[in-house]
Amino acid sequence: MKITVVGGGSTYTPELIEGFARRADVLPVDELVLHDIDAERLAVIGGLARRILARRGFPGRLTTTTDLAEAVDGAAAVLIQLRVGGQAARLVDETLPNRFGLLGQETTGPGGFAKALRTVPVVLDIAEEVRRRARPGAWIVDFTNPVGIVTRALLDAGHRAVGLCNVAIKFQRQLAARLGTDPGRVRLGHAGLNHLSWIRSVTVDGVDRLPELLTGPAFDQLAAELRVPAGALRDLGAIPSYYLHYFYCTEQEVRAQRAGGHRAEKVLAIEKELLSLYADPTLDHKPDLLEQRGGAYYSEAAAALVTSLLTGDGAHHYVNVRNDGLLAGLPDEAVVEVAADVDTAGPHPVPVPPLPPEMLGLVQAVTAYETLAVEAALTGDRTVARRALVAHPLVREWGLAAEVLDALLEANRRHLPRFSASEAADA
Repeated sequence: MKITVVGGGSTYTPELIEGFARRADVLPVDELVLHDIDAERLAVIGGLARRILARRGFPGRLTTTTDLAEAVDGAAAVLIQLRVGGQAARLVDETLPNRFGLLGQETTGPGGFAKALRTVPVVLDIAEEVRRRARPGAWIVDFTNPVGIVTRALLDAGHRAVGLCNVAIKFQRQLAARLGTDPGRVRLGHAGLNHLSWIRSVTVDGVDRLPELLTGPAFDQLAAELRVPAGALRDLGAIPSYYLHYFYCTEQEVRAQRAGGHRAEKVLAIEKELLSLYADPTLDHKPDLLEQRGGAYYSEAAAALVTSLLTGDGAHHYVNVRNDGLLAGLPDEAVVEVAADVDTAGPHPVPVPPLPPEMLGLVQAVTAYETLAVEAALTGDRTVARRALVAHPLVREWGLAAEVLDALLEANRRHLPRFSASEAADA
């Protein structure tokens, strides 16, 4: 059994390697392959990965390569965790929209849109190589943001793909700790879109414990951690993803961003320090600093999901899949983030109660945006791109959409050949 990680030079990778090493007894992997286009960075990550596997007595072998065809040849599963343009592009995503009084964020709003335009064509090219060379029936697991949009593009193109995010599993672990119970006993009524979801039940052994979380002594602390007003939490009667802060407190966040201090700047510094640590030939485990990078519990979620897809253990996961009637009011072809039991046939989603109007309306608007975002990424059509931004609740105004689009396309020119070609054709 061969498992490939595309974007293996990511600083997340050591955590992912540990996740697979922990499951060696249930997921018999003969070969783990790390692929990246940055050979120098890949060598550093690969060295640490080998030391981690050796310390844990992993029976398979680790291969590193910059050759995508070699990386995916014969693979049973391919994980994609790349960032087109690196952290420098992320910094543009987070800062450029502020010039127009708009939210700057790497997965939603104008910045998330720019990331989608850069990412979708690259991931689809990788997926085509997987289709040509991987084992028949191989799974693609996408952790590349924006996960919902990228997963939809993969499914639209006919790939056997599942989207994965760490938000739900992070909540599961945190809420289990609050309730003083084992995470495995906690099931979340988690539903919505990627980075736009709500938890409407928290069951432990079949008993919903959400009401006590929303009324207990730690309620104010929970609201503070989510960065949403306590009153909003009470009105919703649910726990929103922390990304909902950008929708519920937009003006407050834009003011804070314009005052300085963007996440990308912090991540750049953390990554530089991590790579220095990883290069230490005596290091044989993931350093504590990795916890500050973000993506908590990603390794656990990813390794467990791949295990279910390849062994059919039927375990419970939180994944991005086709809607197919799950969320009433959304088209079947939309991609939603829901709980599912997973086996070798793929995810089998748990039924989802209808969303209340204040949640459904927001999900419908962002779904409309995501539909147009995929089309814009594939066609390089500026009109479709403007329509996508107008559809997004964090932009809305046509004049703003036109101005910020021109600026985003200029800033990302070298990553968006489709738009450069369409501009030349219009000229």
